[in-house]
Amino acid sequence: MPWKETCAMEQRQAFIDAWLSGEFAMSELCRRFEISRPTGYKWLTRFRGEGLPGLRARSSAPLLQARATSADQIGAIVRLKHRYPNWGPLTIRDWLRREYPEQTWPAVSTTGEILKRHGLVEPRQRRHHTPPATQPFASVSGANDVWSADFKGQFALGDERVCYPLTITDNYSRFLLCCHGLYRPGYARTRAYYERTFREYGLPRVVRTDNGSPFASIAIGGLSALSVWLLKLGVLPERIDPGQPQQNGRHERMHRTLKAATAKPPKANLSAQQRAFNAFRSEYNEERPHRSLGDGRRPHDVYRPSPRPYPVQLAEIEYADDFAVRKVKQEGHMKWHGQCVYITKVLAGEHIALKPLDHDCWELYFAALPLGIFDARTGKVIKPWQRSV
Repeated sequence: MPWKETCAMEQRQAFIDAWLSGEFAMSELCRRFEISRPTGYKWLTRFRGEGLPGLRARSSAPLLQARATSADQIGAIVRLKHRYPNWGPLTIRDWLRREYPEQTWPAVSTTGEILKRHGLVEPRQRRHHTPPATQPFASVSGANDVWSADFKGQFALGDERVCYPLTITDNYSRFLLCCHGLYRPGYARTRAYYERTFREYGLPRVVRTDNGSPFASIAIGGLSALSVWLLKLGVLPERIDPGQPQQNGRHERMHRTLKAATAKPPKANLSAQQRAFNAFRSEYNEERPHRSLGDGRRPHDVYRPSPRPYPVQLAEIEYADDFAVRKVKQEGHMKWHGQCVYITKVLAGEHIALKPLDHDCWELYFAALPLGIFDARTGKVIKPWQRSV
């Protein structure tokens, strides 16, 4: 039975005293103290070499750790954290693995401990997340399948004005396509930056946004001037449910990183804030490894421009032969058998189409977007689930 820790020193001294008395052989002495002969000889050797201090317990940890992180690697980790203060241990580890693949870098937990020892980790507040909701959104299997766009948060400026960052990302590669500060989220400026992005990267299949202006309105189908323009380009606008930002979670996560990196301290003016956005976009796309991409890859490594170029001129919308086509007048109505049926002023001057469902009901479309059901008996457009039987 091993010696109890509370009286180990006393028992070791008693063992040595009994040995020095010369009355006991080593085997008999070890039986009396219930220890093995190698243990008995160990304490005897320590006593002979060091005296009573040699009987104190010693750490069992090795003097040299075979896999200890080298000073050079610790320095590289600390320097990278100073360079990118908002990067966590996983991002830092992945970046170092990619840039220096010939070295064996420490695990994420070890990297985090190194950052803690150097006072480079701020404790996080616990965040309460809303469980994700399912939604029949467009699938994402490649670059340019779905882009996300948003005006997220207001950045206070030193000149007492407010900056609204317009951001557009590719959901597949997480590539930040646009990050530009505006004084207000209006239609004209938003369309101008959409157009600039389309010219540089081509057209996506879908653009996902929230329900705010200028992305949507309270008109039929949630149409706004911006979404009408997108539909004429062959880009389907897709909107998350009101109050459900987690449905655009990838974009929301990017905004959290953007805010942490560029909001504080407040920049002197919009130009200074834009310079911070530009630097962030370069880092986010070309330097920062993204966990979801795997193997330390960055958005720049994955994203490829769309094969659909931005057109020189908008093409006319074409509908199937079995659709009835009507033009929306300036007042926002269409004519149906001599009757004026209000649609929306947002579509003034555009052609809409009606697909027959039965004798009295027609499914109403603008481009590829279903708007509702036109009930010829009442002369009104209703939502599909409001249709009377």
